Amino acid sequence: MHGHRRAFVKTGSGPAVLLLHGLGADHTTWGPIVDQLARRYTVIAPDLLGHGQSAKPRADYTLGGYANGMRDLLTVLGIDKATLVGHSFGGGVAMQFAYQFPERTERLVLVGSGGLGPEVTPVIRAISTPGFELVMAPLTMPGVRHVAAAAMRALKRTGIKEFRDFDEVATIYESFREYDARSAIAHVTRAVVDWRGQIVTMADRAYLTEAMPLCVIWGEDDRVIPASHASLAAELAPGARVELIANAGHFPHKDHPERFVRILNDFIRKSPPAAYSRARFRSLLRNGRVPAGATEQPVEIATVTPIR
Repeated sequence: MHGHRRAFVKTGSGPAVLLLHGLGADHTTWGPIVDQLARRYTVIAPDLLGHGQSAKPRADYTLGGYANGMRDLLTVLGIDKATLVGHSFGGGVAMQFAYQFPERTERLVLVGSGGLGPEVTPVIRAISTPGFELVMAPLTMPGVRHVAAAAMRALKRTGIKEFRDFDEVATIYESFREYDARSAIAHVTRAVVDWRGQIVTMADRAYLTEAMPLCVIWGEDDRVIPASHASLAAELAPGARVELIANAGHFPHKDHPERFVRILNDFIRKSPPAAYSRARFRSLLRNGRVPAGATEQPVEIATVTPIR
């Protein structure tokens, strides 16, 4: 599309579910759940531009640019509407997509998502600093890279919860061996993070979720973006369904794939897809809430006790 290679997986049949991975990852992060979801849904799991097997050009790596790219991908695939599931940075892309294209968004699922508060691990803040691409060059040379990645995976196998996500971190680290990949990730990060933390927030537009079924899923032991952001989501969008998964880190869909799929299936089953109305959207934008006496009723959103 637009002269750039876009890699993706498309499998299954039924209502469309678009899976958006996080910073530095690719579609393989969804590996543990894709086959299960494909039993009920048409699953699309792309490599975002600058990631995985997709092209890594000098391009627009803003959230708006990514949202446009996902709209174009769905259009090419002949899919009009989808439930969006965004993890970490992909959650920011999912929120931006729902904001720009509410008529094409049926539901929104945020998994350990960015955009809900400023706090984020110092490692991601470091990526936004000038010179990251050059500093990483010697650290990703073959010998250094292999030893460091092996050490991270060994720490993962210890079972210590602080190292729970290190296998995924090792995979992301190995992807930095290519300068184009390092450069793309740096551009992506600088669009949403600076040395003080996350820049982009949904706080000023959270009221729009009154017209959109929203589910927030978080691992209680998340060391990348704190689980307290799930509480912030509940405050910003009181109608949202919030799930905290015990004994899970930043990748709850990998730590507990069966539980994750059960939550997602239940949410989709119980929440009717959003029906876009330009008049209602206009009222929300003007008033910041559903106006009193409005003839259109808010979409009912399932609320359950968080898993602990």
